Amino acid sequence: MTHVVGRDHGLELLRQMLRIRRFEEKCAELYSGGKIRGFLHLYIGEEAVAVGAIPCFTSEDAIVGTYREHGHAIIRGTPMGPLMAELYGKANGCARGRGGSMHFFDAARRFYGGLAIVGGGLPVAVGLALADHMQQRRRVTACIFGDGAVAEGEFHESLNLAALWKLPVLFLCENNLYAMGTALGRHQSQTDIARKADAYAIPAEAVNGMDVLAVESATRKAVDFVRAGHGPYLLEYRTYRFRAHSMYDAELYRTKDEVAQWKQRDPIALFQQQLRDEGFFTDADLDNMETAIATEIAEAVSCAEMGPWEPLEDLTKDVYTPAKPAG
Repeated sequence: MTHVVGRDHGLELLRQMLRIRRFEEKCAELYSGGKIRGFLHLYIGEEAVAVGAIPCFTSEDAIVGTYREHGHAIIRGTPMGPLMAELYGKANGCARGRGGSMHFFDAARRFYGGLAIVGGGLPVAVGLALADHMQQRRRVTACIFGDGAVAEGEFHESLNLAALWKLPVLFLCENNLYAMGTALGRHQSQTDIARKADAYAIPAEAVNGMDVLAVESATRKAVDFVRAGHGPYLLEYRTYRFRAHSMYDAELYRTKDEVAQWKQRDPIALFQQQLRDEGFFTDADLDNMETAIATEIAEAVSCAEMGPWEPLEDLTKDVYTPAKPAG
Protein backbone atom coordinates (compact mmCIF):
# COMPACT_ATOMS: atom_id res chain seq x y z
CA MET A 1 0.00 0.00 0.00
CA THR A 2 1.32 3.42 -0.99
CA HIS A 3 1.38 5.87 1.90
CA VAL A 4 -0.37 9.20 1.57
CA VAL A 5 2.02 12.11 1.16
CA GLY A 6 0.63 14.56 3.68
CA ARG A 7 -2.76 15.05 5.28
CA ASP A 8 -3.83 17.98 3.11
CA HIS A 9 -3.12 16.13 -0.11
CA GLY A 10 -4.91 13.02 1.11
CA LEU A 11 -8.00 14.95 2.15
CA GLU A 12 -8.08 16.75 -1.20
CA LEU A 13 -8.00 13.47 -3.11
CA LEU A 14 -10.87 12.13 -1.01
CA ARG A 15 -12.86 15.35 -1.34
CA GLN A 16 -12.59 15.30 -5.11
CA MET A 17 -13.70 11.66 -5.34
CA LEU A 18 -16.68 12.47 -3.13
CA ARG A 19 -17.56 15.45 -5.32
CA ILE A 20 -17.82 13.19 -8.35
CA ARG A 21 -19.75 10.47 -6.47
CA ARG A 22 -22.33 12.87 -5.03
CA PHE A 23 -22.75 14.72 -8.33
CA GLU A 24 -23.40 11.45 -10.14
CA GLU A 25 -25.84 10.25 -7.50
CA LYS A 26 -27.76 13.52 -7.86
CA CYS A 27 -27.76 13.09 -11.64
CA ALA A 28 -29.31 9.63 -11.30
CA GLU A 29 -31.97 11.07 -8.98
CA LEU A 30 -32.78 13.93 -11.36
CA TYR A 31 -32.89 11.58 -14.34
CA SER A 32 -35.39 9.36 -12.57
CA GLY A 33 -37.45 12.48 -11.86
CA GLY A 34 -37.51 13.48 -15.52
CA LYS A 35 -35.32 16.56 -15.12
CA ILE A 36 -32.49 15.11 -17.22
CA ARG A 37 -33.32 13.49 -20.54
CA GLY A 38 -31.46 11.54 -23.21
CA PHE A 39 -28.47 9.36 -22.42
CA LEU A 40 -26.72 9.44 -19.06
CA HIS A 41 -23.52 7.50 -18.40
CA LEU A 42 -22.46 7.59 -14.76
CA TYR A 43 -18.88 7.44 -13.47
CA ILE A 44 -19.66 5.86 -10.09
CA GLY A 45 -16.87 3.43 -9.16
CA GLU A 46 -14.26 4.97 -11.44
CA GLU A 47 -13.60 8.16 -9.44
CA ALA A 48 -10.00 7.27 -8.56
CA VAL A 49 -8.97 7.48 -12.21
CA ALA A 50 -10.10 11.06 -12.85
CA VAL A 51 -8.96 12.30 -9.45
CA GLY A 52 -5.56 10.62 -9.62
CA ALA A 53 -4.82 11.39 -13.27
CA ILE A 54 -6.21 14.74 -14.39
CA PRO A 55 -4.42 16.98 -11.85
CA CYS A 56 -1.13 15.62 -13.20
CA PHE A 57 -1.64 17.78 -16.31
CA THR A 58 -1.09 21.53 -16.47
CA SER A 59 -3.71 24.08 -17.53
CA GLU A 60 -1.91 24.32 -20.90
CA ASP A 61 -2.26 20.61 -21.58
CA ALA A 62 -5.32 19.27 -23.39
CA ILE A 63 -7.80 16.71 -22.06
CA VAL A 64 -9.89 14.67 -24.49
CA GLY A 65 -12.62 12.72 -22.73
CA THR A 66 -15.14 10.00 -23.49
CA TYR A 67 -18.94 10.09 -23.23
CA ARG A 68 -18.58 9.01 -19.56
CA GLU A 69 -16.88 12.30 -18.81
CA HIS A 70 -18.72 14.01 -15.94
CA GLY A 71 -15.90 13.18 -13.53
CA HIS A 72 -13.26 14.33 -16.00
CA ALA A 73 -14.90 17.74 -16.40
CA ILE A 74 -15.39 18.22 -12.66
CA ILE A 75 -11.75 17.51 -11.88
CA ARG A 76 -10.55 19.63 -14.79
CA GLY A 77 -12.20 22.54 -13.01
CA THR A 78 -15.45 23.24 -14.83
CA PRO A 79 -17.96 24.42 -12.20
CA MET A 80 -20.84 22.07 -11.44
CA GLY A 81 -23.41 24.73 -12.33
CA PRO A 82 -22.69 24.81 -16.09
CA LEU A 83 -22.33 21.02 -16.07
CA MET A 84 -25.72 20.46 -14.46
CA ALA A 85 -27.29 23.09 -16.73
CA GLU A 86 -25.91 21.19 -19.71
CA LEU A 87 -27.56 18.02 -18.46
CA TYR A 88 -30.84 19.95 -18.24
CA GLY A 89 -30.39 21.22 -21.81
CA LYS A 90 -30.28 24.83 -20.67
CA ALA A 91 -28.56 27.66 -22.54
CA ASN A 92 -26.23 28.35 -19.59
CA GLY A 93 -24.78 24.87 -19.90
CA CYS A 94 -21.12 24.34 -20.76
CA ALA A 95 -22.14 23.51 -24.37
CA ARG A 96 -25.15 25.87 -24.34
CA GLY A 97 -27.46 22.94 -23.66
CA ARG A 98 -26.87 21.45 -27.08
CA GLY A 99 -24.65 18.55 -26.10
CA GLY A 100 -26.06 17.03 -22.94
CA SER A 101 -24.38 14.31 -20.91
CA MET A 102 -22.07 13.01 -23.63
CA HIS A 103 -20.77 16.34 -24.90
CA PHE A 104 -19.34 18.38 -22.04
CA PHE A 105 -16.88 20.92 -23.44
CA ASP A 106 -14.82 23.71 -21.91
CA ALA A 107 -12.40 25.35 -24.35
CA ALA A 108 -11.12 27.81 -21.73
CA ARG A 109 -9.86 24.86 -19.67
CA ARG A 110 -8.71 22.93 -22.76
CA PHE A 111 -11.25 20.21 -22.07
CA TYR A 112 -12.25 18.88 -25.48
CA GLY A 113 -15.10 16.48 -24.89
CA GLY A 114 -17.32 14.65 -24.18
CA LEU A 115 -17.28 12.68 -27.47
CA ALA A 116 -20.17 10.31 -28.08
CA ILE A 117 -18.48 8.19 -30.76
CA VAL A 118 -16.57 5.25 -29.29
CA GLY A 119 -12.90 5.85 -30.02
CA GLY A 120 -13.68 9.20 -31.62
CA GLY A 121 -11.37 11.10 -29.29
CA LEU A 122 -8.26 9.16 -30.30
CA PRO A 123 -7.60 10.90 -33.65
CA VAL A 124 -8.67 14.24 -32.13
CA ALA A 125 -6.02 13.84 -29.45
CA VAL A 126 -3.39 12.91 -32.02
CA GLY A 127 -4.28 16.05 -33.98
CA LEU A 128 -3.95 18.26 -30.90
CA ALA A 129 -0.61 16.66 -30.05
CA LEU A 130 0.59 17.07 -33.64
CA ALA A 131 -0.24 20.79 -33.51
CA ASP A 132 1.76 21.19 -30.30
CA HIS A 133 4.63 19.19 -31.76
CA MET A 134 4.75 21.34 -34.91
CA GLN A 135 4.62 24.54 -32.84
CA GLN A 136 7.31 23.19 -30.50
CA ARG A 137 5.12 23.70 -27.43
CA ARG A 138 5.90 21.65 -24.34
CA ARG A 139 2.33 20.49 -23.92
CA VAL A 140 0.90 17.03 -23.36
CA THR A 141 -2.46 15.82 -24.66
CA ALA A 142 -4.35 13.34 -22.47
CA CYS A 143 -6.52 10.99 -24.50
CA ILE A 144 -9.04 9.14 -22.31
CA PHE A 145 -10.94 6.19 -23.78
CA GLY A 146 -12.61 2.98 -22.66
CA ASP A 147 -11.75 -0.64 -23.31
CA GLY A 148 -14.45 -0.78 -26.00
CA ALA A 149 -12.51 1.75 -28.09
CA VAL A 150 -9.64 -0.71 -28.41
CA ALA A 151 -11.76 -2.66 -30.90
CA GLU A 152 -12.00 0.37 -33.18
CA GLY A 153 -9.65 0.98 -36.09
CA GLU A 154 -8.79 4.49 -34.96
CA PHE A 155 -7.18 3.07 -31.82
CA HIS A 156 -4.54 1.33 -33.91
CA GLU A 157 -4.23 4.16 -36.43
CA SER A 158 -3.81 6.74 -33.67
CA LEU A 159 -1.19 4.80 -31.73
CA ASN A 160 0.71 4.09 -34.93
CA LEU A 161 0.82 7.74 -36.04
CA ALA A 162 1.65 8.99 -32.54
CA ALA A 163 4.59 6.58 -32.40
CA LEU A 164 5.83 7.34 -35.91
CA TRP A 165 5.74 11.09 -35.34
CA LYS A 166 6.84 10.86 -31.69
CA LEU A 167 3.89 12.96 -30.56
CA PRO A 168 3.31 14.23 -27.00
CA VAL A 169 0.13 12.30 -26.34
CA LEU A 170 -0.64 10.16 -23.30
CA PHE A 171 -3.19 7.44 -24.04
CA LEU A 172 -5.28 6.67 -20.94
CA CYS A 173 -7.52 3.60 -21.14
CA GLU A 174 -10.27 3.34 -18.51
CA ASN A 175 -10.77 -0.41 -18.66
CA ASN A 176 -13.98 -1.12 -16.75
CA LEU A 177 -14.22 -4.61 -18.31
CA TYR A 178 -17.36 -3.96 -20.36
CA ALA A 179 -17.84 -2.29 -23.72
CA MET A 180 -21.46 -1.33 -23.09
CA GLY A 181 -22.75 -4.86 -22.36
CA THR A 182 -19.93 -6.85 -23.94
CA ALA A 183 -17.34 -8.34 -21.60
CA LEU A 184 -13.69 -7.65 -22.45
CA GLY A 185 -12.96 -11.28 -23.21
CA ARG A 186 -15.79 -11.40 -25.76
CA HIS A 187 -14.44 -8.59 -27.94
CA GLN A 188 -10.66 -8.82 -27.39
CA SER A 189 -8.52 -11.89 -28.05
CA GLN A 190 -5.74 -10.21 -26.03
CA THR A 191 -7.35 -8.85 -22.87
CA ASP A 192 -4.13 -7.30 -21.54
CA ILE A 193 -4.69 -3.90 -23.13
CA ALA A 194 -1.35 -2.49 -22.00
CA ARG A 195 0.41 -5.14 -24.09
CA LYS A 196 -1.21 -3.80 -27.27
CA ALA A 197 1.15 -0.82 -27.12
CA ASP A 198 4.05 -3.18 -27.85
CA ALA A 199 2.90 -3.41 -31.49
CA TYR A 200 3.67 0.29 -31.88
CA ALA A 201 6.83 0.42 -29.76
CA ILE A 202 5.01 2.57 -27.19
CA PRO A 203 5.86 2.08 -23.50
CA ALA A 204 2.87 1.11 -21.38
CA GLU A 205 1.81 0.15 -17.89
CA ALA A 206 -1.26 -1.41 -16.29
CA VAL A 207 -2.42 0.34 -13.13
CA ASN A 208 -4.88 -0.48 -10.33
CA GLY A 209 -7.58 2.00 -11.24
CA MET A 210 -9.34 1.56 -7.89
CA ASP A 211 -6.31 3.03 -6.04
CA VAL A 212 -6.11 6.80 -6.40
CA LEU A 213 -2.49 6.91 -5.23
CA ALA A 214 -1.42 4.25 -7.72
CA VAL A 215 -3.17 6.17 -10.50
CA GLU A 216 -1.52 9.42 -9.46
CA SER A 217 1.98 7.93 -9.24
CA ALA A 218 1.82 6.15 -12.59
CA THR A 219 0.30 9.14 -14.36
CA ARG A 220 2.89 11.61 -13.06
CA LYS A 221 5.66 9.34 -14.31
CA ALA A 222 4.01 8.98 -17.71
CA VAL A 223 3.35 12.72 -18.07
CA ASP A 224 7.01 13.46 -17.29
CA PHE A 225 8.09 10.93 -19.93
CA VAL A 226 5.90 12.43 -22.63
CA ARG A 227 6.70 16.06 -21.74
CA ALA A 228 10.42 15.30 -21.95
CA GLY A 229 9.97 14.62 -25.67
CA HIS A 230 10.18 10.83 -25.64
CA GLY A 231 6.93 10.35 -27.55
CA PRO A 232 3.63 8.72 -26.57
CA TYR A 233 2.86 6.50 -23.60
CA LEU A 234 -0.12 4.30 -22.71
CA LEU A 235 -1.63 3.65 -19.29
CA GLU A 236 -4.34 1.07 -18.71
CA TYR A 237 -6.37 1.86 -15.59
CA ARG A 238 -8.11 -1.33 -14.48
CA THR A 239 -11.32 -0.11 -12.91
CA TYR A 240 -15.03 -0.93 -12.71
CA ARG A 241 -18.31 0.94 -12.98
CA PHE A 242 -20.78 0.13 -10.25
CA ARG A 243 -23.82 1.35 -12.18
CA ALA A 244 -25.17 0.12 -15.50
CA HIS A 245 -23.66 1.33 -18.77
CA SER A 246 -26.37 3.98 -19.05
CA MET A 247 -29.74 4.68 -17.48
CA TYR A 248 -31.40 2.67 -20.28
CA ASP A 249 -29.27 -0.41 -19.63
CA ALA A 250 -31.09 -3.47 -18.24
CA GLU A 251 -27.68 -4.80 -17.10
CA LEU A 252 -28.28 -8.43 -18.04
CA TYR A 253 -24.65 -9.16 -18.93
CA ARG A 254 -23.16 -9.40 -15.43
CA THR A 255 -24.25 -10.84 -12.10
CA LYS A 256 -25.15 -8.98 -8.95
CA ASP A 257 -22.50 -11.02 -7.15
CA GLU A 258 -19.81 -9.70 -9.49
CA VAL A 259 -20.85 -6.10 -8.86
CA ALA A 260 -20.96 -6.74 -5.10
CA GLN A 261 -17.43 -8.15 -5.16
CA TRP A 262 -16.12 -5.10 -7.00
CA LYS A 263 -17.88 -2.77 -4.58
CA GLN A 264 -15.65 -4.20 -1.87
CA ARG A 265 -12.88 -2.37 -3.74
CA ASP A 266 -14.75 0.94 -3.73
CA PRO A 267 -11.95 3.52 -4.22
CA ILE A 268 -13.64 6.03 -1.90
CA ALA A 269 -14.30 3.65 0.97
CA LEU A 270 -10.83 2.10 0.79
CA PHE A 271 -9.03 5.44 0.63
CA GLN A 272 -11.14 6.85 3.43
CA GLN A 273 -10.12 3.91 5.61
CA GLN A 274 -6.48 4.37 4.65
CA LEU A 275 -6.63 8.01 5.72
CA ARG A 276 -8.14 6.95 9.04
CA ASP A 277 -5.44 4.32 9.55
CA GLU A 278 -2.73 6.94 8.94
CA GLY A 279 -4.36 9.35 11.39
CA PHE A 280 -5.27 11.90 8.70
CA PHE A 281 -9.05 11.66 8.79
CA THR A 282 -11.88 11.97 11.33
CA ASP A 283 -15.68 11.91 11.33
CA ALA A 284 -15.62 15.70 11.60
CA ASP A 285 -13.57 15.90 8.40
CA LEU A 286 -16.14 13.75 6.61
CA ASP A 287 -19.05 15.84 7.89
CA ASN A 288 -17.39 19.04 6.72
CA MET A 289 -16.71 17.59 3.28
CA GLU A 290 -20.21 16.22 2.82
CA THR A 291 -21.82 19.48 3.94
CA ALA A 292 -19.74 21.58 1.55
CA ILE A 293 -20.33 19.18 -1.35
CA ALA A 294 -24.08 19.07 -0.70
CA THR A 295 -24.16 22.87 -0.83
CA GLU A 296 -22.17 22.91 -4.07
CA ILE A 297 -24.51 20.42 -5.71
CA ALA A 298 -27.63 22.23 -4.49
CA GLU A 299 -26.30 25.43 -6.05
CA ALA A 300 -25.60 23.56 -9.30
CA VAL A 301 -29.16 22.23 -9.42
CA SER A 302 -30.48 25.75 -8.77
CA CYS A 303 -28.28 27.05 -11.60
CA ALA A 304 -29.81 24.46 -13.93
CA GLU A 305 -33.39 24.95 -12.74
CA MET A 306 -33.22 28.72 -13.14
CA GLY A 307 -31.21 28.67 -16.36
CA PRO A 308 -32.82 29.90 -19.59
CA TRP A 309 -33.88 27.75 -22.49
CA GLU A 310 -32.27 28.65 -25.80
CA PRO A 311 -34.61 30.92 -27.82
CA LEU A 312 -36.50 29.16 -30.58
CA GLU A 313 -35.07 31.56 -33.15
CA ASP A 314 -31.59 30.21 -32.33
CA LEU A 315 -32.58 26.68 -33.31
CA THR A 316 -30.58 26.75 -36.56
CA LYS A 317 -27.76 28.94 -35.28
CA ASP A 318 -24.32 27.41 -35.91
CA VAL A 319 -25.94 24.62 -37.93
CA TYR A 320 -24.58 24.21 -41.43
CA THR A 321 -27.13 24.65 -44.21
CA PRO A 322 -26.03 24.15 -47.83
CA ALA A 323 -26.73 27.01 -50.19
CA LYS A 324 -29.75 26.63 -52.41
CA PRO A 325 -28.92 26.06 -56.10
CA ALA A 326 -29.21 29.14 -58.27
CA GLY A 327 -32.52 29.55 -60.09
